Amino acid sequence: MYITRKKGIDFLRMVAGSGIMAAAVVWFYEPQGLVTGGMTGLAIIIKHITEPVLPGGMPLGVSTFAMNVPIFLWAYRQRGGKFLLRTLFSTMCLSLWLEILPAYWEPRQDYLLSALMGGLLTGVGVGLVLQAKSTTGGADLLAVLIQRHLAGRTVVEILLVLDAAVVFLGFGVFGSKAALYALIAAYVTSRVSDRMTEGIKFAKAAFVITVREEQVSKALMEQLRRGVTAMEAKGMYSRDTRGMLYCVVSRREVVRLKEIVYERDPHAFVSVTDVREVLGEGFGIYEK
Repeated sequence: MYITRKKGIDFLRMVAGSGIMAAAVVWFYEPQGLVTGGMTGLAIIIKHITEPVLPGGMPLGVSTFAMNVPIFLWAYRQRGGKFLLRTLFSTMCLSLWLEILPAYWEPRQDYLLSALMGGLLTGVGVGLVLQAKSTTGGADLLAVLIQRHLAGRTVVEILLVLDAAVVFLGFGVFGSKAALYALIAAYVTSRVSDRMTEGIKFAKAAFVITVREEQVSKALMEQLRRGVTAMEAKGMYSRDTRGMLYCVVSRREVVRLKEIVYERDPHAFVSVTDVREVLGEGFGIYEK
C-alpha cells in the first residue's frame, strides 16, 4: 500500500511520542509511585498491588494493553475501524515501549525531579502523538465514548473525573506525598503538550488606529515586508471614524513596527498582542 510522506512522518511521530511517554512512566513515574491518571497510572497501581503474588508485579505494558482491549472493542462498535486505526497503532507502540525500555534510571526518591522530568517527557510525547492526529487510547478514548451517553457533559469534564479517580487510587496506594507530586507532573504535562499542539511559532499582532492609514500601511509593507489589513474603526466616545491596521510580525520586528508607525503618525494608537501560532504569508505552511 502506498504511504505518503506525511503519513510516514505521522507514524514516526506516533512511534517516537509513545516511546517518550513510556520513558516517563518507566524511568520517573513508576519508581516513585507517581500516578498522574490515565491507563498508565492505573497500570502502575496494578503493578504495585500485584507484587506480593507476582514477582515484579504485573508488567506495565501487559496491563496497559489489557485494559485498552475492552475500550477498543466498545469504540469499534460505536465509531468503526477507521476511527481506531491510528489510536490502536499508538496504543500498541506504547505497550511495547513499556515492555522493552530498561528501567536503569533510579531517581533515588527525588520526587521533584521525577515530577518535572516525567511531566516534560509526557508532554512532549503526548504532543507528538496529537500532532499525528492520534491518541494512545485509554482514558482519552474512554471519555469520548462515555460523552456520547452523557448529554451536556464535555469530553474534558469526563476525562478530569476519570483521571481524578485514578489519582485518588494512587493516593490510597502510595500516599499523599506521591499524589501531590503527581499533580505537579500532570500540570507540567498539560503545559508542554499545549505548547506543542497549539503551536510554537510565536509572533506578535499589532492593531494600529491612525488617521494616516495609507502612509503607515505603505511604510510597513515596504520596510517590514509584512502584509497589512485595513479596517474601519469608529470611536464610540468621539464618534470619529479612523482606519485600523492589522499586521502580524515576528517578535524582533515589534520595535521597528512602532518606530515606523510613530514616525508617520505621532498620535497613533498601537496595541500589540501575542499570537500563539502563525501560518502563511512568510510564517510557515499548514501540513495536511
